[in-house]
Amino acid sequence: MDNKRLRVLVEAALIVAFTEAINYIPHTFGVSSIELQMGLIPMAVFALRRGVGPGLAAGFVWGILDMFLRGIPGGSVLNAVQGILEYPIAFTVVGLCGLLAGQFQADARAGRTSHAAGAMVAGVIIAGCAKYFCHFVAGVIFWGSYAPKGQSPVLYSLIINGGSAVVSIVFAVLVLIVLWRMAPRLFTAQE
Repeated sequence: MDNKRLRVLVEAALIVAFTEAINYIPHTFGVSSIELQMGLIPMAVFALRRGVGPGLAAGFVWGILDMFLRGIPGGSVLNAVQGILEYPIAFTVVGLCGLLAGQFQADARAGRTSHAAGAMVAGVIIAGCAKYFCHFVAGVIFWGSYAPKGQSPVLYSLIINGGSAVVSIVFAVLVLIVLWRMAPRLFTAQE
């Protein structure tokens, strides 16, 4: 194994461990259980730093880890299909933030900060929307019976997962912009 691949694997392992650790910080609030997904932040840093392939792989490992450490023990896995959709698949697609890694890196190196920030924001929006789309589908199909009496499962899932998506994406964008301003080296890979 060459040095670069080993470095990427070590970074991925550290990011996944850190991401899972911050998932233990209480992150649900409100009557409707809106969830702030702080894991978008380190996963976005990694995906913007290393690209879509490593981002997807790290997201997959994070999803498996979260399913076995928090999902199954916490009663959030109703059956195998729902568990796979809401954990490995939903967490994997967070790596889609890396689709804009090349653009982000090129703009950052060239000093085009507003363009780089735009690529970062777009990547987080893509990743967050993809993740919460998986949760939305699972909410309609598997969690719809928990909707308040008279409310459609689609609306219920849209409120819960849409609210979580908006809160998580906005929070991640704000934190990432501050991080990028304060520690830009976090976002550039040392070869």
